[in-house]
Amino acid sequence: MSFLSRVVTFFGLILLVHAGYSAHEHTVLHSNLASTALPQDIVLETLVSVLIVSIGLVLSAQKLKPISWREWAGEIERDGGARNPYLSLEERYGFWDIRAKRKEFADWVRGQDVLVKE
Repeated sequence: MSFLSRVVTFFGLILLVHAGYSAHEHTVLHSNLASTALPQDIVLETLVSVLIVSIGLVLSAQKLKPISWREWAGEIERDGGARNPYLSLEERYGFWDIRAKRKEFADWVRGQDVLVKE
């Protein structure tokens, strides 16, 4: 998050807090009147502050990833797999390669047969 985006987001949040406080004060002071509609300046301040906060958050967003799975996977392969978000899933014990384990077991059994025959 760059300094500019933090400042813009902070300024928007300050405006949003002020608009919320103004709306609260307005409803407390005018609670006994028949019309409790918020004044236009409070509504406008709320909308502008939400827009400013949104702009600050968009400015702080990271670079978008490509949409195509092939391009995204290609980027991961070029980086050496260090950014692979699924690496921890692929290395857990629940995702063992069954065929490799079956071959390893068959090789072990064949090795036991050799020891028994000798």
